[in-house]
Amino acid sequence: MPTADASSSPLRGILPGLVLIFPALLAIALLYVVPLARSVVFAFVDADGGLTTAHLRTAVELYGRDVVFTVLVALASLMLISVVSIAIAGYLTLGATPWAVTALRWLYRWPLFIPFIVAGQTARNFLARNGLMNSLLIDSGLMDPATAQSLLDWRGLVLTFAWKQVPFVTLLLAGAMASVDRSTVEAARNMGAGRLRCLIEILLPQVRGTLLVGLILSLVTIMSVLSVPMMVIAGNPTMMTSMMAHRVTYYGDYAVANALGLFSYLITAVAAYAYLRMTLTQHNEGAR
Repeated sequence: MPTADASSSPLRGILPGLVLIFPALLAIALLYVVPLARSVVFAFVDADGGLTTAHLRTAVELYGRDVVFTVLVALASLMLISVVSIAIAGYLTLGATPWAVTALRWLYRWPLFIPFIVAGQTARNFLARNGLMNSLLIDSGLMDPATAQSLLDWRGLVLTFAWKQVPFVTLLLAGAMASVDRSTVEAARNMGAGRLRCLIEILLPQVRGTLLVGLILSLVTIMSVLSVPMMVIAGNPTMMTSMMAHRVTYYGDYAVANALGLFSYLITAVAAYAYLRMTLTQHNEGAR
């Protein structure tokens, strides 16, 4: 009898915790795991229930350019997000002008509170040929009206995604940089190193893991947003999310839409694998 009590005590100890997290696990399973599994399975199932790769071939034949376009837009957006976020976070950490640091800290966060659908509509009004940006440039004499052009193409997508995601990545980076030991930076400054060199050679290597996390989360967001591609770009090629919505809305073809979704899963899976590999490498180096 004492042995039975001893063996059941661990289960009795973790049971309250399991009860508390069960609703969250159930929500994750129903809202994410089950739809993910269904989309992967039905991408390879035909109307008769047999296995087929026809849906995948159709997706490649009809929307191959859109897949490549999506990858290129995502990479360009992530590059711009990286550069701007590093610059802002670096100035927030190393800036020598208090009022400028305070103003920048107050201003850069505003896009966090703006929904993507509002960001897409704002981009349409700002980047169109007769939009606010060109109107300001023409009125100020910096642009000839005949040379005005619309940026509602891949450039508008990159700018909109970057504008929306830079504050999120900057928050992560600024917090990580603030936690770095300042003695190394102060020592470098005393040796004559400039702020830019301190940022690139001292701070950035120590927060690259945080930067990669922010970029991976931004990639997932870029791959899942529907409103911005539909509002900013009207022609082809376009983002995969628009083509998936088009396939479902006008054709009711969930199979090909699921096949397109596989490319999104693959892209995000590659990014997650790169992050896990880097994390494991750093952990092994630290253990040595």
